[in-house]
Amino acid sequence: MLRLRNKEASFFDLFAQLAAATYNAATKLEVLTGNYRNVAAQVRTLEGIEHDCDRLVHKILAQLNKSFITPIDREDIYLIAKEIDNITDAIESTAHRFLMLNVTDIRKEAKQLVALIVQGTRELQEVLGGLKNMKSNSSLRQKIIEVNRIENEGDDIFRKAIAGLFASELNPVEIIKWKEIFEYLENTLDACEDVANIVEGIIMKNS
Repeated sequence: MLRLRNKEASFFDLFAQLAAATYNAATKLEVLTGNYRNVAAQVRTLEGIEHDCDRLVHKILAQLNKSFITPIDREDIYLIAKEIDNITDAIESTAHRFLMLNVTDIRKEAKQLVALIVQGTRELQEVLGGLKNMKSNSSLRQKIIEVNRIENEGDDIFRKAIAGLFASELNPVEIIKWKEIFEYLENTLDACEDVANIVEGIIMKNS
């Protein structure tokens, strides 16, 4: 790529920070589902991370508003910021559902989906960390493909979880609460794939 001025390069640095915060949120959700105690305190930790992500998004958009020249298309900068923020929002919303819906135990399918979210956000962290050098970083496309594969695996788990819920759960309240939670987790993986697809388009436009 052409040599970037500091203000132009800062977009990539902010993307990397945002992706790192999102991965941190995913790992905290995995800790919550694996160690389901002191739930309210763990949810508050996730709230703090989500607020940090919001501040980074506002910083990116403020920088975008005052930048005449940007290293990639303006709409792509906006989309990356908003879609990564959607991932963190979905993670935090899932955690809140555990409290709101009075969940007492975490189902194995939820833990499986959370593990995939951790994998997906880890891949995105590496993708966005390498976006500044997209022309020389040959591994980015493979990491994008991996995010797509993770999302597909999540779809399979989600469908089986919903089918099993309706087939074996006799309590309608449990069906309602877990259907909602599974949908939030699946939407989180969808948001990961959305970011990967946006980055893939950026790489194609700049290749």
